[in-house]
Amino acid sequence: MPFEISIPRLGWSMEEGTFAGWRKEAGDAIRRGDILFELEGEKALQEIEAVDEGVLAMTVSGPKPGDVLKVGAIVGYLLAPGETLANPLQPGSSQLTGPAANIPATKAEPIRIADVASVDTQVVVPAAAPSVRRLARQLDVALASITGTGSNGRITEEDVHQAAASLRTSSPSEQSDGRIIATPRARRAAKQMGVDLTNVNGSGRAGRIRERDVLVLTSASTAGRRIAVTGRRKIIAERLSQSARQTVPVTITSRVDASNLVSLREQFKATGQKPVPAIHDIIAKLLADILIQFPLLASRWEGSDIVQPNPDQIHIGLAVDTPEGLIVPVIRNVSSQSLMSLAVESARVIQKARDGKLSTSEMQGAVFTITNLGAFGIDAFTPVINLPEAAILGLGAIRREPVVTEDGRIEVRQIMTLSLTFDHRVIDGAPASRFLQTLVNAIANPAARLIFLGS
Repeated sequence: MPFEISIPRLGWSMEEGTFAGWRKEAGDAIRRGDILFELEGEKALQEIEAVDEGVLAMTVSGPKPGDVLKVGAIVGYLLAPGETLANPLQPGSSQLTGPAANIPATKAEPIRIADVASVDTQVVVPAAAPSVRRLARQLDVALASITGTGSNGRITEEDVHQAAASLRTSSPSEQSDGRIIATPRARRAAKQMGVDLTNVNGSGRAGRIRERDVLVLTSASTAGRRIAVTGRRKIIAERLSQSARQTVPVTITSRVDASNLVSLREQFKATGQKPVPAIHDIIAKLLADILIQFPLLASRWEGSDIVQPNPDQIHIGLAVDTPEGLIVPVIRNVSSQSLMSLAVESARVIQKARDGKLSTSEMQGAVFTITNLGAFGIDAFTPVINLPEAAILGLGAIRREPVVTEDGRIEVRQIMTLSLTFDHRVIDGAPASRFLQTLVNAIANPAARLIFLGS
């Protein structure tokens, strides 16, 4: 029987993901481990592998790049050679059927299964090259409705363009009986925004109204710009809201003399060796050792339990600003790494985050997160706890300020503000303050601490 291809759960809190596109064509012979499609979930773009073998079958009404799908939603099937599909995609959707006969086990003639009104109807889709099928999907043209003019009835790109042109000139969204042709998402958007669908021109096949048609109309009719919260921005919003609902956050701040920290980094630069550890690399190394002394600050929620990490499993997250939003790659086993290996790994995951190439596994398992707004001139702020962690540290700008020394002299020193947010359900104010005080002392004298750590 057909093997269902569905949306997997990529993270502990993932309920839906954004479909980024197929990596295979309909009719391709699929083997276990082949990359089927790309999915964005938990802020990462993940390649989804096949867990079975067969011939890939899709549906005309299947997902398109950018569609947001629930975990478990079926996006396609794997068929055995000669097998016929006669299954509904989702509860309530039209039933589908299509032939997969005469398909060799190695490479198949691409097929695409069209929507039909009854499971008793067999649809034979004309032959077309992969580039033609891709063009048809882009123009939202059903190949089953086209008569090919190529050799042996094969559909050409010109046939697809002509079919798309005829659809644009056909009567669009309203049928002869007065019913409006619109997708469920378009109807939902119209209801939320008070839009009369009879005034909307559909851009879909046969004039079907899509959600984007409604959004375009509403954005044109209002003074401001309306932005649909989808994809990565939606995931970020949900995670932040979840943190606000489930934690009792308290933020405390402390100023630290970072003169020796800045001097140490300048010494690394003077050696000419690459890479040069960043300020956050040095602080992460110091922090990992202190977290071993204060394990509650490195604890995570697992169900109703508070779990403290082993000393050799201090994984620290680094909040990274990217064009797609905030992403937190994780550096593993920081306490057991040298400062130089930490700098290499930090640079690697930060670059992958900015390139949008992080895997889900590279963003999981952190016990503590560092976020840095100092580059933007921010001194102190209120970081939001990255669930299921219990604390997060914010790094402020390093500024040259006059300081009165213990002997009464005035010196210009490099001053930085640290902002620690902790979950009061897990940690009380006194141990959190002792933790921050210990970190301040370590940053004020980083070289001695690093020598002690063997870095």
